[in-house]
Amino acid sequence: MPYISRPITTLPTHKVTTSEIIDDIAGRHPDHPQLRVIPRVIGNLGVQTRYFSRPLTAATVSGDATIEERSTAAFTDALALATNAAQQALAAAGLTPGPDPGSYPDIDAIITTHSTGWSVPNLDIHLIAALGLRPTVRRIALTTMACAGGTQALTRAVDLIAARPGSKVLVIAAEIISSVYNHNDTSIEAMIYKALFGDSAAACIVSDQPLGPGLHIAGPDDTLEYVLPGSVDRYSGRIGTDGFHFDSTKEALTAADDVLPTVLDWIGPDQSVDWAAIHPGSPRIITDTARALGLDDVDTRHSTATLTEEGNLGGVSILRVLERTYADPPEDGAAGVVVAYGPGFTTAALRGTWHTT
Repeated sequence: MPYISRPITTLPTHKVTTSEIIDDIAGRHPDHPQLRVIPRVIGNLGVQTRYFSRPLTAATVSGDATIEERSTAAFTDALALATNAAQQALAAAGLTPGPDPGSYPDIDAIITTHSTGWSVPNLDIHLIAALGLRPTVRRIALTTMACAGGTQALTRAVDLIAARPGSKVLVIAAEIISSVYNHNDTSIEAMIYKALFGDSAAACIVSDQPLGPGLHIAGPDDTLEYVLPGSVDRYSGRIGTDGFHFDSTKEALTAADDVLPTVLDWIGPDQSVDWAAIHPGSPRIITDTARALGLDDVDTRHSTATLTEEGNLGGVSILRVLERTYADPPEDGAAGVVVAYGPGFTTAALRGTWHTT
């Protein structure tokens, strides 16, 4: 019976306003044929601020850095944020270091999700060294999961707990999505993504023993993984000589609606949903998912606040929404759903109950 500890999110230091991004786009694309439309389209995203690991003016964000420079910067920054988030999450869960500096003997497995930047070895190996985890710790490294990554990582943690009762699993998500901010991309969709995404990392512990109040998942049967047939091109990443790029098709606008019948069928007609942690991919994703679940604006306040104040954080998003939920929780015993969507088009979801003790 896995319990999820309160996630801890680490945000980088460079706060970027939507006005600053609109001004940056106008300065770099003064002759864009839709320049007058872009501010309105970006404004409709509902994002007011987001945080970048490097200044908006950095060569690896709005400049002309090479793919090597962008990738190195993205992974370096993701590792730093992930290490900080993991250390805070371990401390918040009451897990103290062992006799060796920085070691955590209680952690039996680590699951990471990360899709920006590139490194071999991956984020999990670097974090084992940075945190001083046991060399025998079990590892699952999820890459290119993007926005569904946090929920997918929690799903894998539930599986691990079921397979090895008594384990404590460290879940870490890190994304430097400012790495896809690229002025060589000039479509309206590209302008949206410049303003939609933010950088961050988050971590939590999953255990079959409560680590304080929080979400309880009964077991693997209370998780969902679904790939929408024929949807592989709706959202996609691309690597060019000039850096990373993120693309989408017009069909992407309805992708969440297309998978919601499957989500509802998994929940079941007789199962009520009292609250939800919904991936803040866009205002429409939040509202359409909430409406399908029978929830209102109050129920989606944590998702909306995350989108407004920090943007779409990719795979970190759902952990950030859960962190806000832990600070302003549902009632004891309330039934909830955690749901996220990602490129593929994929859906990852969990259902469980809230425990106040």
